[in-house]
Amino acid sequence: QARFVESGGGLVQPGGSLRLSCTASGFGLGQYAIGWFRQAPGKEREGVSYISGYGSTPYYEDFAKGRFTIARDGGKVNLQMNELKPEDTAVYYCNTVVLEGNRWTPFGSWGQGTQVTVSS
Repeated sequence: QARFVESGGGLVQPGGSLRLSCTASGFGLGQYAIGWFRQAPGKEREGVSYISGYGSTPYYEDFAKGRFTIARDGGKVNLQMNELKPEDTAVYYCNTVVLEGNRWTPFGSWGQGTQVTVSS
């Protein structure tokens, strides 16, 4: 089973930017629909952004629209995050996803995630 590896997190001031990367051990992500998710302390994991397997169409949750950009880069899926806010603080994860109705559902195993902290 694929093991996802997330990287690129860190501490950034409000208004700053980070670029997260998602890779998977053993295979490239090129043909899979991939989603980015996040989990803040004390909250449930929530979806952030998704990219379809064929055509690489991007999708965003409302809070990410206009600030985040998901894109493929070879065998990786990156999430460029701009105009970061303190409420974006969370551990960010990636996973394979499938569209069920109008909801992207993760179905792979979760990796360790990468911590994003937005604070002055």
